[in-house]
Amino acid sequence: MNVLVTGATGFIGSRLCTTLAQGGHIVHALCRNINHPLLPKHVNVQPFKGDILDVPSLNTAMQNCGQVYHTAALAKMWVPDKTEFHTVNVTGTINVLHAALQNNIQRVVHTSTCGVWGPTIKHPMTEDDPRITGFAIDYERTKYLAELEVKTFLKKGLDVVIVNPSRVFGEGPVTGSNTVSKMVMAYLKGKWRINPANGKQVSNYAYLDDVVHGHIAAMEKGIAGNRYILGGEDISFDDFFKLLKSISGMHHRLYKVSQKFIKLYSQVEAFKTALTGMPPVFLPAFADRLKYDQKYSSRKAIQQLDYSITPFATGFARTIEHLKLSA
Repeated sequence: MNVLVTGATGFIGSRLCTTLAQGGHIVHALCRNINHPLLPKHVNVQPFKGDILDVPSLNTAMQNCGQVYHTAALAKMWVPDKTEFHTVNVTGTINVLHAALQNNIQRVVHTSTCGVWGPTIKHPMTEDDPRITGFAIDYERTKYLAELEVKTFLKKGLDVVIVNPSRVFGEGPVTGSNTVSKMVMAYLKGKWRINPANGKQVSNYAYLDDVVHGHIAAMEKGIAGNRYILGGEDISFDDFFKLLKSISGMHHRLYKVSQKFIKLYSQVEAFKTALTGMPPVFLPAFADRLKYDQKYSSRKAIQQLDYSITPFATGFARTIEHLKLSA
């Protein structure tokens, strides 16, 4: 079957293209640069130059396809023009869904994020839980709005399934949106010396291969209109760095920094950015997030999609060895 993948050079999209191509699908890989180094080289991957904001190019790439995986998004911490988050994540999603409706696509798998639920207080969040805080982070807010657009197109008759990965890590490129790999790479180079939020804050980590297989399972087995958390294990910063030291064999001294100090630093960074336009190292909204855990349950995906979770230690070891080769 011919399958369109938007965001084909992204951390998830690139691996998804390769996996689908190896499975015998003809992959229409939508990308702004067909010579991008992260675009998979495979006989079944056909590059289509275009953009989710360029409707004609989107329609061209979608022709003769039966399925669409919409992984493209603006996932950066900061951009000079904040309206770009809405333009890419909301308007771009509307364009993809409208084109899918026009081209009689059988099913769309829309890649969202666990960030739509945000922080947790005690127990891991499930797909049915409400968000407990407001939206201070533009990426999370616009991904939530994109999910509302999905619901609108469901009412129009489009078959769409939503997947919500947590904090994704794995053997892939170190990109601006891949915070786990950036942190690990900096540690391997001896440049990361901070254990944030006193090491106690917990996040959910999803292994890249699990997330990719979860996308494909959602296409094959998911129920239209449903959301599926594609996560992994809940890990504290203390355990994260303990395992990083053990696996890498590098024992750099780490300094525990309180959330309050990080918040103060982030406010200075925000002031610097406002004055100079230079990208911030960290923003107050992200500092505030360190006050809470981010625990998520993948039980629904396990039950309905046969989603499986690679043990964190196993996936983390593979990731570290991969990154050590390029450190």
